[in-house]
Amino acid sequence: MASLRKASSYSKKTVRPYTRKSSKRKKSYIKAVPQNKIVKFNMGKGKAEDMKKYKFIIQLLSEEKVQVRDNALESCRMLINKSMEREVPGTFCFRVKVFPHHILRENKTAAGAGADRLSSGMKHSFGITAGRAAIVNPGKDLFEILCITEKGVQAAKRAMKKVKPKIPCKSKIIFSKI
Repeated sequence: MASLRKASSYSKKTVRPYTRKSSKRKKSYIKAVPQNKIVKFNMGKGKAEDMKKYKFIIQLLSEEKVQVRDNALESCRMLINKSMEREVPGTFCFRVKVFPHHILRENKTAAGAGADRLSSGMKHSFGITAGRAAIVNPGKDLFEILCITEKGVQAAKRAMKKVKPKIPCKSKIIFSKI
């Protein structure tokens, strides 16, 4: 697997979300959309009819507009789910609230001696698909955990604090009773 480019390569805040590929495959620039890395969006014991039993909600909100790659969301999801299952199994409902629609593209160019004959430069600069990202606006919640007990609330707050460094923006944890 190729290494990831740094986040500033994709950090255009005003970018229009690129979500579609053409129905005419031969004429489209993007031939295939990359697979989503997020495995599950809803975890724990949380059905629509069971929502009355939850008393507390903990949310992680973004404070600025940013693009969050799907592999960053997946690593956060795994960390939160694992820590909640370890501390309070079966007494929480966890949801990933954003979906990575935006398709990221890379214009691959060769660098180094003699690379001018291998690279096309900006002649064909649309780029090939490199991954997916979610464009998150300020105030949008990234993750939410619903809990039944006070012990679950403390575990959820600890899990959210562990996740904050993995998100490429300023974020805050909101706690409220339902």
